[in-house]
Amino acid sequence: MTALPADDEDLAAPARPAAAEPPRIIAYPDGPLLVRGEFEIVDPEGRPVPRTRTTVALCRCGVSSIKPYCDGTHRLVGFRTDPPAPADG
Repeated sequence: MTALPADDEDLAAPARPAAAEPPRIIAYPDGPLLVRGEFEIVDPEGRPVPRTRTTVALCRCGVSSIKPYCDGTHRLVGFRTDPPAPADG
């Protein structure tokens, strides 16, 4: 299982201007989507959702108390993802 960054690592760094880096999304098994790079999150009306970090973990379990961000609740509720589909070939 892949470990998430420690609380004092990249996730704790405040957002800062940098060279535009394309977004990179990492889907952690049984956990959140980790998003890095230049991106904007908007609500259903198109308004920007505030963020203070350059890397964020987005909730996939639907139980986080700080949606759209992950608060770790997936561990408590036993959230499980499906295994990846086999590659064609």
